[in-house]
Amino acid sequence: MPIRVSWKKLLLWTCVLVVFCGLLGAGAVATLFYWASRDLPNISRIADYNPPQATTVLARNGEVLGTLCTEKRYVISLEDMSPFLPQAFLAAEDDSFYHHMGVDPVAILRAAINNFRKGHMGEGGSTITQQLIKQLLLTSERSYTRKMKEAILAYRIEKDLSKKEILTIYLNQIYLGEHAYGVEAAARTYFGKHAADITLAESAVIAGLPKAPSRYNPFRSPKAAKDRQMYVLGRLRDLGWITTEQYAQAAAEPLVYWSMPDGMGGPALWYLEEARRLLVEFFTESNLKALGVETARYGEEYVYEAGLTVRTAMVPAQQEAAGNALRRGLEELDKRQGWRGAVQMEPDKVQSFGKDASFTPRDLAGDAWVRALVTAVEPGRALVALGKGYTGVIPAANMSWARKPNPKVAAANAPSIKDARQVLAPGDLIWVSAAPMPAPEGPAAPAAKGKQPARAGAKNLVPYDPERVRPGSPIMLRLQQEPLVQGALASLEPDSGDVVALIGGYSFGDSHFNRATQARRQPGSSFKPVVYSTALDFGFTPSSIVLDAPFVYVNPYTNEVWRPSNYEHNYKGELPLWQALALSRNTCTVRVAQQVGIANVIQRAKAMGLEPHFPQELSVSLGAVAVSPLNLTQAYAAFANQGMGVRPRIITSITDAKGRELYRQDPEHWQALSPQNAYMMATLLKNVVNAGTGSRAKIDGRFIAGKTGTTNEEHDAWFVGFTPYLVTGVYVGYDQLQPLGRLEQGGRTAAPIFRYYRSVVEDFYEPRDFAMPEGIVMSGNMAYRADQPMEGVSATDGLESEPGEDTSEGGEDLMRQMF
Repeated sequence: MPIRVSWKKLLLWTCVLVVFCGLLGAGAVATLFYWASRDLPNISRIADYNPPQATTVLARNGEVLGTLCTEKRYVISLEDMSPFLPQAFLAAEDDSFYHHMGVDPVAILRAAINNFRKGHMGEGGSTITQQLIKQLLLTSERSYTRKMKEAILAYRIEKDLSKKEILTIYLNQIYLGEHAYGVEAAARTYFGKHAADITLAESAVIAGLPKAPSRYNPFRSPKAAKDRQMYVLGRLRDLGWITTEQYAQAAAEPLVYWSMPDGMGGPALWYLEEARRLLVEFFTESNLKALGVETARYGEEYVYEAGLTVRTAMVPAQQEAAGNALRRGLEELDKRQGWRGAVQMEPDKVQSFGKDASFTPRDLAGDAWVRALVTAVEPGRALVALGKGYTGVIPAANMSWARKPNPKVAAANAPSIKDARQVLAPGDLIWVSAAPMPAPEGPAAPAAKGKQPARAGAKNLVPYDPERVRPGSPIMLRLQQEPLVQGALASLEPDSGDVVALIGGYSFGDSHFNRATQARRQPGSSFKPVVYSTALDFGFTPSSIVLDAPFVYVNPYTNEVWRPSNYEHNYKGELPLWQALALSRNTCTVRVAQQVGIANVIQRAKAMGLEPHFPQELSVSLGAVAVSPLNLTQAYAAFANQGMGVRPRIITSITDAKGRELYRQDPEHWQALSPQNAYMMATLLKNVVNAGTGSRAKIDGRFIAGKTGTTNEEHDAWFVGFTPYLVTGVYVGYDQLQPLGRLEQGGRTAAPIFRYYRSVVEDFYEPRDFAMPEGIVMSGNMAYRADQPMEGVSATDGLESEPGEDTSEGGEDLMRQMF
């Protein structure tokens, strides 16, 4: 008997089965979502978004000195972006962003179908909210479990944050290649602009990067970047977000890729590193707590991730001039010391140098150096290979300085090299720079634009012009040598304390040790103005007679004997005080210090801001206690600024990423000595430059005062010079003590560096002499106190001396033995 089926019952059971399966599926999904949501990360990391940001260090004029960062990111608001940037990202990544609640079911379904067809997971259908979650809260693992977690978190975030907040965080967080995080960093990196200035065409390039930052990198793959840009522009057009005309205009716009410099480089690196070091030292855990900054980071980690804006006192033009001046002076000194030989290099690399070197004539522009391989040497010249078919010739006259080193013989007394074979041999690898080249033939043969002929009377030579160089035509060259000697230069404005220039050595790339601030060396005679300033407050005048004769001092506590002598090992008898200072006579200075009391000299040194511990020893008067170049320069500021001591300013202010000022250093002054004393010292020290040991620092039309310094055996050379508006200290010496060479003194070695620098920067200031305070009268070019007799006291009597004896023992040596 056939079974009769009731269609009503079948329909009922089918409905029951469907409902049951639906409930079962819903329960399974609910269970799965419950399981996935048990260990979800806290979304506060997104709500309290505080990513690592680059710290920007600025020069005094607002130019970027450099950046410090672990991730190159600059957090900005949507209002600080070009309106095309958010549009382009939404078109490329999530066009329904403003219509979903964190998850786009249509996009997920479309991605699932495509993945099923391909047989593997290639697309994710992620919204911008989900991408943000993946970057900040979850791993990049591709799985359905992670997708469920994304969906749950996306829904929660969309409830807690506005669409504007989510999009802002995403555009600041996303990695866009070339170490750039966020659209501001990308705009600077790829187009040398800020995000606010990016065009529609440029926005489409940046918005195309998240899918594959390396593949679409415009520097490496400009065609792929262009193709991706066209895709993004097409999406914007198809969505109706831009017009057809805008699309066509953006598609045709030329794309120029270049990066905004992250800093100035070159000599500015010395200043940037000093600012970095000070920042790391300042942001200790305790200081951050005192400032009310809630962070788990401190020290270097905080500095590199806090997005600070640091303003410094550095003046870029002065920093550049200071770096060039120090390099020039050290190179000149190094050539006076002689030729140390060819550059050391592995033999196989030397042989292949001529073939492998990638040389262009522009590499020699601006007095730059390049390496060259010596191919042949004749008595009058050496021939070299530069690479890529270019050659050069070094006349013997352009290596005349390259004598065999002999520190006991002064360069002025050494014979010049006239035969190139005494210096070079085939196979030597050397440094060279361009020399003046023959002028082009014909009446219309002017020197290079803006340049003068190579030297007066050399009408047939003009400065090097890379445009005139051709392969096969030898370039006229000079032999060069990288100095081993080091030095430092510090320059500050006495009215504010602004350290406008700070150079810590010959080359920042060789060593980051800043000799201007971190080195401590004996200043020698450049300390003497402290002694003479003290003497002027104890009855001495510029006309006071002091005795330049052999001097013996027996330490009453140790019974050690000290016999200081003058650098020249001769004596001039009785001298007026102004001349004893101008000629830097050691025995005169020691006698003055003994008469006024070394304790008073030390007190004056401390009042002027000198930091070291000074023992109660007469040898202190000859600069036997080590100081840093910046600290000594700071002390001289009191002479320049009417007796007012000043605290140096390197960092002037620090602002955090939210605009809150964390630190400010306003100008800080104190009365270190009287205005009358400062003016009298300025007039005395002008004589040092005009008629004494500092004559090589003289600049026509400028009122420059200063003092030289040289330590025993020419180990260190100093010059500190000043005007009312700028104080500059120069130090030269080896990192490991050794002689600079015979006759290498402060006046010969350091003072020219001062002049090279100041000749460039003097035009930044109006010429101005020192202002004479009340209570001063002038006699000739000497300043006296109105309440003192012009002859003052004498320092010629009552002191133990041995007339006629000559000795080379100096105070510096005794100090090294005693302390």
